[in-house]
Amino acid sequence: MADEAKAKGNAAFSAGRFEEAAGHFGDAIALAPDNHVLYSNRSAAYASLHRYKEALADAERTVALKPDWAKGYSRLGAAHLGLRDAGKAVEAYEKGLALEPSNTALKDGLAQARLALPRPRPPGFGADTIGKVFQGPDVWSKIAADPTTRAYLEQPDFMQMLRDVQRNPGSLGNYLSDPRMMQVLTLMLNIRPQNENQYNEASEPAASQSASPPPQQQQQHKPETRSREPEPETKSKDPEPEPMEMTEEEKERKERKVAAQKEKEAGNAAYKKKDFETAIEHYTKAMELDDEDISYLTNRAAVYLEMAKYDECIKDCDMAVERGRELRADFKMISRALTRKGTALAKLAKCSKDYNVAIESFQKALTEHRNPDTLKRLNDAERAKKELEQQEYYDPKIADEEREKGNEFFKQQKYPEAVKHYTEALRRNPQDPRVYSNRAACYTKLGAMPEGLKDAEKCIELDPTFSKGYTRKGAIQFFMKEYDKAMETYQVGLKHDPSNQELLDGVKRCIQQINKANRGELTPEELKERQDKAMHDPEIQNILTDPVMRQVLIDFQENPRSAQDHLKNPGVKQKIMKLVSAGIVQMK
Repeated sequence: MADEAKAKGNAAFSAGRFEEAAGHFGDAIALAPDNHVLYSNRSAAYASLHRYKEALADAERTVALKPDWAKGYSRLGAAHLGLRDAGKAVEAYEKGLALEPSNTALKDGLAQARLALPRPRPPGFGADTIGKVFQGPDVWSKIAADPTTRAYLEQPDFMQMLRDVQRNPGSLGNYLSDPRMMQVLTLMLNIRPQNENQYNEASEPAASQSASPPPQQQQQHKPETRSREPEPETKSKDPEPEPMEMTEEEKERKERKVAAQKEKEAGNAAYKKKDFETAIEHYTKAMELDDEDISYLTNRAAVYLEMAKYDECIKDCDMAVERGRELRADFKMISRALTRKGTALAKLAKCSKDYNVAIESFQKALTEHRNPDTLKRLNDAERAKKELEQQEYYDPKIADEEREKGNEFFKQQKYPEAVKHYTEALRRNPQDPRVYSNRAACYTKLGAMPEGLKDAEKCIELDPTFSKGYTRKGAIQFFMKEYDKAMETYQVGLKHDPSNQELLDGVKRCIQQINKANRGELTPEELKERQDKAMHDPEIQNILTDPVMRQVLIDFQENPRSAQDHLKNPGVKQKIMKLVSAGIVQMK
């Protein structure tokens, strides 16, 4: 169990997930508290997280358990260096080199530690004087333009140091032990260090390349113009955590896992070629070699899905979920298996007419991982279920019977009862424009204008030539005192039925109301009501915020003769008439 936890830690460390790696190494330590390699590995993980105090404690424990192991002193030196104790870092690296003189990591670490040792500064070369170079106007652009310093602008601790030096140049001396500050300083002074790529070393020998550079001291610089073409940088590869000795059983398991991955790759290649039988053979072989990776099951399920073998697909998905729970597999993998199962169930639902089980599977998948593809499949299944229910409920004959019942209640002025029957009629036949027209009339009687308007518009959508749809919509708009909109509705209806008396009467009523506003005959109450309503109308708001119309309105007040010229423009005239109808503008 300790080996398994350590293996997980090594994998997380290699992937740069240092917090996770430290956790796994901690689990392994709890199971094998006297294993020096585990403390060494966790020390490396802590150092990569810049948690140098924890790294130091683990390094000290490593050396205590295995004092003749050179790498332990490498960890110890790196931790001291991270804590800016260059003297103890030098001491640790030297002890390690005494045990293993050819160790490259120890040599590099010792060089860094020696550079970080405090050195006397030449007279007249004080930090307060040098620090003033950071107050130049091009500091930020220089740092951002140089590939070796650009990344530092994303590191909060470095940004804090830089701002401190800008405020107080004398504080530069507090940060000269940090290699990032030294590198930026050489950039500002327009010189290059002799061994430039030392600044690109990791923070300690075992850390990954993604960690921030370690502390190190200023070194002798050789003046050199920045215009010179930079030499290629060579970054040393940091060592991975020390591997544990494997038993024969572990070696065999590793070999089986490698073989299983090769079978999976072969299965993927066959799947892409649509050679499904071959793909299934490879995935099955992979499962036999390694039963701790549920991706082989989910991949085989995908093949069965393509072959329309939905029962086999569902079976594999259920096995993947069950095994994944046992292995505490990634929740995304569990979600993938549930999504694949839901897809197979949705395919079967086209025959079984039962989308509930597919919907349930998609919902479970989303609780594991909210994947957009899963959400889309859930929405598709729910839509299919609704359409199926509508199809099964569809019956035009019963719809006509319900409509007639609604008409009877309407004649008796029992409008709520009429609405109930009209609604049932629409459930039985949602494509009948007459029912929408009748229910719109009921809603109008009940004062439910938004609902009535929606039904009237649906009626027109289903049958643009049906006059009743226009009379219903126009009447509602007129009742809502939207006379200009009602006028437009009636006029559109007259295009389809020019002799319709209801539409003609509607136009007359609208003209009367609009002319009343034009003549300024609105009562103060009517005027206020129209203005309040207009202020919530997006169309009116657009007119009032239009710079051209604002100038037109100013001309109406200050230059009446110019205003008459504006009215010759049909577009401007139409907008003015809308404002007049809304009570915003009065013309006398």
